[in-house]
Amino acid sequence: MTSALEPGTTAGADGRPVPVDRSGRNTVVLVAFTAITNLADGVTKVVLPLMATRLTDSPAQVAGVGLTLTLPWLLIALHVGVLVDRFDRRMLLWLADGARMLVVAGLIALAVGDDITLPALYLAGLTLGGAEVVALTSAATLVPAAVAPARHERANAWLAGAETVCNEFCGPFVGGLLIAAGASVALGWTGVGYLLGTLILVLLAGRFKPQAASVSGTVNQRIAEGLRCLWQQPLLRLMALALTVLSACWGAWLALIPLVATQLMKLEPAQYGLLLSALGAGGLVGAITVTTVNRLLGRRWSMLADLIGTAAMVAAPVFTANLWIVAAAAFLGGMGGILWTVNARTISQRLVHPGMLGRYNAAARLFSWGAMPLGAGLVGLLAQWLGMQAAFTLFAVAALAVIVPFLKTATPAALAAADAAAPAA
Repeated sequence: MTSALEPGTTAGADGRPVPVDRSGRNTVVLVAFTAITNLADGVTKVVLPLMATRLTDSPAQVAGVGLTLTLPWLLIALHVGVLVDRFDRRMLLWLADGARMLVVAGLIALAVGDDITLPALYLAGLTLGGAEVVALTSAATLVPAAVAPARHERANAWLAGAETVCNEFCGPFVGGLLIAAGASVALGWTGVGYLLGTLILVLLAGRFKPQAASVSGTVNQRIAEGLRCLWQQPLLRLMALALTVLSACWGAWLALIPLVATQLMKLEPAQYGLLLSALGAGGLVGAITVTTVNRLLGRRWSMLADLIGTAAMVAAPVFTANLWIVAAAAFLGGMGGILWTVNARTISQRLVHPGMLGRYNAAARLFSWGAMPLGAGLVGLLAQWLGMQAAFTLFAVAALAVIVPFLKTATPAALAAADAAAPAA
């Protein structure tokens, strides 16, 4: 896999090829791809659960839609990591977008014929979730190869910002408006987004297939290498375990908030989209300010903001049905999430070898994103038995409980050592 600095396009005074930095161009391409495809994901995130609420009022069945969208992280993430460290990562992104377009086309056909059923939504959610595993694991490995090391933090900030703003801000807001025009209209726009993302990737400069030396051994051996890479580094292990709890909280919030919004808060679809969009608004602020926050407070307190923001996000619906208070808490969750994401990505890109990034990211996301379907499923059952507010209370307590182990492991010395580490070659 080549670097963002590649020889051959210019020559120095001695006639030798001089490396050309393609970081600027590649960053623009990656940000555009991330923005467009995550905008489509954000629309889908609104459309599928709201379609389910029109078929049933059962909390468990509606939460099941959210579970299917994230369950593939639990089932196939490790094996996808092996694929990402073996095959061309850009090609895998194209294949993932192709699968998404096929699913969207099928849902549109069912919506036009008024034949949408819960099993169809569950099947579509599983397929879209599987494509997301491939897409996000592949995309997470592109920055070290496409962008020079000195520009990693800035590139990660823009990418994480585009992902959050479009997935959680623009996407839900647009989805809430489009669903009023019909499910087929909303789904049609997602298909266009995936198509545009596929075309944009053609402009990415470089080659993104890992070297053969990175993929020796059996599939199980390669999976074990990725797990060891994560588990043997205390800081990487802490980030994965903390994010497991946080992601379970996010999975629970996203799965149950459609019913909270429609039954407890009495929101219209456009208002529901506005509520979800508060996550992205916080993410936008986080992306803009992450470098400043890191400089003023340090990575430790910057990442701690995610623990506090997530707890506030899941606790707010327990105490109030006021749209603006719940949206403000979602804003804090979105801002904290982006601060964590940028810092965690920058740390891992320094500590993990590029040839291991696919397996490491898959292992890390197994702990984090794999917890989202567990959170979605558990909150549905708890809401069924105890009520929606009691279910959110338990998740808020879980988020707060992570603070102590985080502060004990993510010490200033440990984070300073990670910052001082040379970017993995």
